[in-house]
Amino acid sequence: MSGPPAAAGIPARPVPRVLPPWAAMVVVTLAGFASAAQGAANAELGERAGNATLGAVVNNLGGTLLIGVGVLALPSARAGLVALRRARLPWWAYLGGLGGAAIVLLGAYIVPVLGVAVFTIAQVAGGSLGGLAVDRAGLAPVGRLALTPARVAGALLGVAAVALAQLGRPVGDLALGLVLLAVAGGVAVALQSALNARVSAAGSATAGVAVNFATATPVVLLVAALAGALAGPAPTWPDAWYLYTGGLLGVVIVASLVVGVPAIGVLRTGLALVAGQLGGALLLDALVPGGPGVRLPVLAGALLTLLAAVIAGRGSARPRTRAAVPSARVATDERPGAGGKLVG
Repeated sequence: MSGPPAAAGIPARPVPRVLPPWAAMVVVTLAGFASAAQGAANAELGERAGNATLGAVVNNLGGTLLIGVGVLALPSARAGLVALRRARLPWWAYLGGLGGAAIVLLGAYIVPVLGVAVFTIAQVAGGSLGGLAVDRAGLAPVGRLALTPARVAGALLGVAAVALAQLGRPVGDLALGLVLLAVAGGVAVALQSALNARVSAAGSATAGVAVNFATATPVVLLVAALAGALAGPAPTWPDAWYLYTGGLLGVVIVASLVVGVPAIGVLRTGLALVAGQLGGALLLDALVPGGPGVRLPVLAGALLTLLAAVIAGRGSARPRTRAAVPSARVATDERPGAGGKLVG
């Protein structure tokens, strides 16, 4: 499919193809499995190295290096960045990576206090609330999605399913301020998904992933430096190779989200990702020696979260406005609620 007419002799770029909703659900759910493995690897790496933020540092530096090599090696990746420069997106559209940096750093400091269960429930609640709001505002390239009873029901079922999956896990100190920070982290992740997808629609999926890591990595390094993780004695780095796969997994996850959001919106993308995370956690529990094995609440939670993503899509019609920016002739409305409609 061709885009709008080109301007000033610049050839028009094709409008990016959007995955069918069922395919987007599969891709994002599989990304959730990768996210569970990434979280486990980063946490263990940080613990063995002696500072919780070091896992995030290695994760982001590894992802930045991989995407940098991809941009240098692939002409199509560079073309996507050139198209992005011509798209004239508002400045705030490039801040999606801050959401990913926020949740990784918040988790490193909040989980030891609240426990994994409370942090996860609060994060998913924030992600569901943020997904509803972001879809309603039209920040993602899918356009505006109405606040329907099915979408609200799907969001509530998703939170309840995650709460079910956390049954039996220890609960730490229920500090209200930290709970609210975890909720805010979930909202930040919803914004991350929307903005990265918006950037990808303007350039390419590679451009969206590159901007995400370029934005997030300096923040992670700054926080790690302030926390003292980059000063003092050199950390003791473990030998296990799989602990250093966080960057690769991060690239896969972000890329999956930027192709999922244009097809199913931010709310359903977030729910499908959580379903995959629970499924991945279940698999890790069953396969890791000495693990707790298969826990029925986690299995039920994963299935119910996936059902929540399906329910949230009931009765939804794709908006007739197209995603922003396939050519240099396209400019975006810079209002946050504009949804990236074509103008000109």
